[in-house]
Amino acid sequence: MKHLEELEDKSVYILREAYKNFDNLCMLWSIGKDSTVLLWLMRKAFFGHAPIPLLHIDTSYKIKEMIEYRDRLARDWDLTLVVGQNKEALEAGMSPERGRMECCTALKTRGLQQVLDEKRYNGVIVGVRSDEEGTRAKERYFSPRDKNNDWDFRDQPPELWDQFKTRFEPGTHVRIHPLLDWTEINIWEYIKKEDIPVIPLYFDRGDGLRYRSLGCAPCTTPIRSTAKTVDEIITELRNTKVAERSGRAQDADRGMEKLRKDGYM
Repeated sequence: MKHLEELEDKSVYILREAYKNFDNLCMLWSIGKDSTVLLWLMRKAFFGHAPIPLLHIDTSYKIKEMIEYRDRLARDWDLTLVVGQNKEALEAGMSPERGRMECCTALKTRGLQQVLDEKRYNGVIVGVRSDEEGTRAKERYFSPRDKNNDWDFRDQPPELWDQFKTRFEPGTHVRIHPLLDWTEINIWEYIKKEDIPVIPLYFDRGDGLRYRSLGCAPCTTPIRSTAKTVDEIITELRNTKVAERSGRAQDADRGMEKLRKDGYM
């Protein structure tokens, strides 16, 4: 467990550095296991409170149980929840049937951009991990986006010996990634250690299926698994060679790399 304590300490340090150096912060909350662990760490870092808004980008295609879980936890933990939605795109009929990349770009990337423009957040805390997907391995803890929300992964500040660049040109917004060093197993070990309430969709509920990665209902499929507890998930992950996001359609054909370059979370 010492490794988990070291991961926790570093994440808490980064969260506090972000709070100290950015005057208008928010935290993205996808409702998945990673961002919920990040929310738990935020409450640890600030003595039981989340002092910044939680931002959820609602595509309107999320699994119903995800929205119910979001609203219940926001109420129980007294969270300030900001829900962003690209209503113009939805009214124009945008859906996965028009193309998954087009849909993700309109409802997630543009939906996020609209909130950032409106609220003028200059720091956005995100629960991505470097082992989750190849493009995310190129991130920094403090990773700048330009005024158009674009990410140049070839031009990022060095981060050596835990020294982070936290000052950027006006108009820049910075994505902050306190979970970069965590692995999928670390996340589940920490959920077990802290008894964090995660959404039941991650567990087999009797049909031999569970979600390993959560997203929009039309583009995310459950995996075959009989894991009904956190311990069983950890054992399963130690013996699998299947990629975590194999059930996410948006990752096909380098789709995630294109989306993230254009500002996807």
